[in-house]
Amino acid sequence: MSDTYYRLFKHVLLGPALKGVYQPWVEGEEHIPASGGAILASNHLSFSDSVFLPVVIERKVVFLGKEEYFTGKGVKGYATKAFMEGVGTIPVHRGGGRASEAALRTGLQVVQGGELLGIYPEGTRSPDGRLYRGKTGVARLAIESGAPVIPVAMIDTHIAQPIGQKVPKRHPIGVRIGAPIDLSDFAGRQEDRAALREATDRIMAAIAELSGQEYVDRDAALVKRELAKDQPSETGE
Repeated sequence: MSDTYYRLFKHVLLGPALKGVYQPWVEGEEHIPASGGAILASNHLSFSDSVFLPVVIERKVVFLGKEEYFTGKGVKGYATKAFMEGVGTIPVHRGGGRASEAALRTGLQVVQGGELLGIYPEGTRSPDGRLYRGKTGVARLAIESGAPVIPVAMIDTHIAQPIGQKVPKRHPIGVRIGAPIDLSDFAGRQEDRAALREATDRIMAAIAELSGQEYVDRDAALVKRELAKDQPSETGE
């Protein structure tokens, strides 16, 4: 995706409309460096997080998104691909093992290339508005790259666009950005599991302080699967 297309999408096609309708606010943008690679580590409440975050800050933000967004067929598939490219998303194959390593390498290239990488440490959207345990990939990426980690809190995007709702309703939406997190004491320890967990927990604590969310020390994806099992079937069984 070219920077020209990104700027056109953000400043002409999408940004003005979103700002006019939703009037999102932002606090703490001064914590984002004017240049150079950095990691924006955010809570994840709604699909629209990846839309409103790049709209309200000046610098381009690159996200890693599941490749299915880019492989759809027909008009809907083309529109989805164009939209994801427009908001700065790079396709990656999700999953464990080699897929996780490939995603990490892609993120490392983004940061080392001097760009802002937007990442959701929880790995998936919160099922209930609370903040869940972060996956350690964000810490490994930060330690290996040496890039600053800047905590971000998306505010009320899950109210404007709950899971399953295609278009956000009009509701105040905000983005709160904190000071960079000091992870210098973990330098060179990107293969140390205990260090990665401690660094990740430090990142999540900073996000929780910004967002005011209740923290749950569990994997969000696991909680989603448990909730899905508890849902009654269409036959009432």
